[in-house]
Amino acid sequence: MYPRIQLHSGREKSLYFRHPWVFSRAIAKVPKGIQNGSLVNVVDASDKIVGTGYYNTRSQIALRLFSFEEMIVDEAFFVKKFKEKLAFRKRFLDLKTTDSFRLIFSESDGIPGLIVDIYGDFVVIQIHTFGMDNLRSIVVNALVKVLKPEGIFERSDLEVRKKDGLPTMPTGVLFGKEPPKEHEILENGLKYVIDIAHGQKTGFFLDQRENRLALRKYVSGKNVLNLFSYSGGFSVSALKGKAKQVTSVDISSQALELAKKNFTLNGFDPKDHVFAAKDVFDFLEDMAQKGQKYDVIVVDPPAFVKNLDSLNHGTNAYIKLNAKALSLLNEDGILVSSSCSSHVSQEIFRTILFKSGLQAKQELVIVEQKNQPADHPLAINFPEGEYLKFAVCSAK
Repeated sequence: MYPRIQLHSGREKSLYFRHPWVFSRAIAKVPKGIQNGSLVNVVDASDKIVGTGYYNTRSQIALRLFSFEEMIVDEAFFVKKFKEKLAFRKRFLDLKTTDSFRLIFSESDGIPGLIVDIYGDFVVIQIHTFGMDNLRSIVVNALVKVLKPEGIFERSDLEVRKKDGLPTMPTGVLFGKEPPKEHEILENGLKYVIDIAHGQKTGFFLDQRENRLALRKYVSGKNVLNLFSYSGGFSVSALKGKAKQVTSVDISSQALELAKKNFTLNGFDPKDHVFAAKDVFDFLEDMAQKGQKYDVIVVDPPAFVKNLDSLNHGTNAYIKLNAKALSLLNEDGILVSSSCSSHVSQEIFRTILFKSGLQAKQELVIVEQKNQPADHPLAINFPEGEYLKFAVCSAK
C-alpha cells in the first residue's frame, strides 16, 4: 500500500505499547527515493506491518504514527477520526454553555502534528510537521464535511515547523469566510471576544477553561491580581465569582483593551477595576515598594522552559515570579499558579512552589490541583502530551 520502512530487531516494542514516535536510530531500512513527509507502513525485522504513519529525515522523530496497524490515511480516515473525537468532547463538555474547545490535540488524539480548535462557527488549525503539511487539503475537506463551519483559518505561525524542515509559517483562510477581527465565543456561560487571526495561540487559551471556572469559588469579596492576564479570561471569571476588584496586568496594551471589552460584554464596568500595561516583574517590584497587598493572585505566565536546555534558567524564573507574588499576598491569601511548560513535570512544578514559599518565608499547602481538560486529553500511551499544571495554594 505505502512504502515500507523496516525497524531494527527489537525496536518495534514501543509500538506494541502504542507509542506513536519512532526515532531515526531505530530504522534499519528505507526504500530508495522516498520523500520527506511521505505516508509509509512501518514493519518489524520479519517484515510484519506494525504501524502506519509518515516519514521525515529532517526530524529526530523520523516516524510519527496514525495507527498501529495497516491503514489508508485518506479523507475518509480523517472524517471518521473527527467524528469520533467530536463525540468524545460532547461527553465532557456542556455545549449549551461552552461553544469553543479543542477537537484535535495532535498525537494525544492519534493525529500527529495537527491541532484543531473550534470557536463557535469557526475552525482554526495548526500544522506542526512536514507529513501533516502534505495532508492539509484532505484535512480541510474532512473538517468541512464533519463540522460545516462558516470558515476554517490556519494559524501555523509556529517556529517548531522549522525543526521539521518546513521553511514557511502559513496563516490565512482555508475555507469559507475570514473570521471577524473580534469573534465572540462562549465559555462556561461567559462571553469573550477573541482575535483568531492575530491573538495568542489560536486566539484564546482554551486549555485553562476548567481552571478559570475553578477560580470562582475562591474569590468572593476578594481583591484579585491577575498576572499575564492577556484578554482577561481569569479576570472575568473572578468577577463572575463575585470578586470585589480585579487588577489585570499584561505587557500588551492591546490585550488589555480586549480584556476591557470582555469585562463590558459580561456586564462588568472596566472603570471599577485596574488594568496595568506593564512588565509583570516590574509591576510586582512597584507594588512591593508601595506595600500593596492582594487576597488572591493568579500567576499564569507563558512557557519559561521552551526546551530541556532552558530548564534550569526557566525554573529559576518561575521560582522568582511565584515568590514575588507570594510576598504581595494578604494573610490567609490564595496563590493560583500555573505552568504550561511541557518540560516542567508535576514534581518540578511542586518543587517550584516549595522553593517559592521558602523565598517568601511561607509554608504552602496545595488545596486544589488540576491538569489540562478533557479536550486536551492526556493519553496514557503518550505521556509527552502532559504539559499543563495548575495549583491553588494557601499558607498553612
